Amino acid sequence: MYFRTHLAALALMAASFASAADAETIRVAIGTQDTTINTATGGLLIRELKLLDKYLPHDGKYNDVTYDIQWKNFTSGAPITNEQIAGKLDFGVMADFPGSFNGLAHIKAGRKSLFITVLSGSVNGSGNGIVVPTATPIQSLSQLKGKTISVPFASTSHGMLLRAVKAQGWDAERDLKIITQAPEVAGAALQANQIEAHADFVPFAELFPWRGFARKIYDGSQAKTPTFHGALVDANYAERYPEIVVAYLRAAIEADQLIAKEPEKYSELIAKVTGVEAEVDYLFHGPLGLQTRDLTWKPEYRQAVATAIDTLRVLKKTDQSLDVNSFVDERFIRAAFKASGLGYDAALKNYAQLPLNAKDAAGEAISDPKRVAEIWIQGEPLVRHYASPENAFKALKAVEGEGKSIRVFYAQDRESGIKLLGNQAWFVRADGGEVSAFLLKENAEKWANNHGGKVLDFAAAKASIMASN
Repeated sequence: MYFRTHLAALALMAASFASAADAETIRVAIGTQDTTINTATGGLLIRELKLLDKYLPHDGKYNDVTYDIQWKNFTSGAPITNEQIAGKLDFGVMADFPGSFNGLAHIKAGRKSLFITVLSGSVNGSGNGIVVPTATPIQSLSQLKGKTISVPFASTSHGMLLRAVKAQGWDAERDLKIITQAPEVAGAALQANQIEAHADFVPFAELFPWRGFARKIYDGSQAKTPTFHGALVDANYAERYPEIVVAYLRAAIEADQLIAKEPEKYSELIAKVTGVEAEVDYLFHGPLGLQTRDLTWKPEYRQAVATAIDTLRVLKKTDQSLDVNSFVDERFIRAAFKASGLGYDAALKNYAQLPLNAKDAAGEAISDPKRVAEIWIQGEPLVRHYASPENAFKALKAVEGEGKSIRVFYAQDRESGIKLLGNQAWFVRADGGEVSAFLLKENAEKWANNHGGKVLDFAAAKASIMASN
């Protein structure tokens, strides 16, 4: 009896080992760009909140699967592309320019990648920008002729710079000196006044001014050319594991919903992981932010890919061609929207910024998004919202009278609607007391000439309002 029982136990153990040996382990290797903070919903937040685990399939052909989830962080898109082609990554997040180069590089290597979603972008181009050293008298791009400007080559900001130069009627090789510099190198160069300007992608055109050693003089929205960051996947991987691709995108959708609901909370998380201050993170992820977190393939974003491919060929970075319609593949994001109970076509038609659903902290109704101002007070978890800059300045007087300090003051550009760091903005106070904010001094001056009023920097605008109340 003992012998028969022992044999049965051994047989069961052998069957168990055989089953374990037959079980498949599927790698899910994702290359992120944590410091490129507008990609957070496709990388950092999914990883930190363990959202991917919620959606990976465990039925059907995935019944006995073990997942090997690997996260690798990079500071730019190029090394992600290299790792994908080397077979070390399955997914990667990057901007339109490096993403297009990713597709071209895969073709050259005899492989294929797919651009499967947008994560965050601007159909007008906001997110890229040009900054100058704080002490320079330069106030606009038009004053950079003959100067030295650095930019990460073959990046989305490089494309913006070339378009901006062309719009000025300049020759990029003759009328100014363009050199290549990574953001970390450019930051030091700006502080040492070794360059006269620097063009860069998210978040550096806002981060450098926030840290006090640069001023933003050009926003990509002035170029009126779409830009975005998104996610790509190896085409063979997507064909073999389409359900995993959809699972990744469902995790991105949930990350997007979470940060939309609690932008301050998750801006703090992004800051903790990346070192990019929460005040800058909120510029992008808060309501009325610099970009929209938009996961749909709007025609403008498809055009951004086509423009990037053409520009890369002009820059002689590639001699390959790439069919945008087969490279941009929205099958998976459509499936993810459906599985998440969302309407993709409705989202595709929605071009609005993340709305501000709040009342003025002083009680006034908020009716004009371009007049909104916000204050984040030290020690308070939530940003206070105001219907106008003058309301916010009035509140600031009371806050400081209570001995409290502010983390940051935000305003919206009166013309473009983009969110601004208040201490970097220019203001026009009309004779009736109405205050309007602007990114550029020249735009503030034009507004004052056309509508009346006085051009003021942040300190002067603050003093003016406080003195009259």
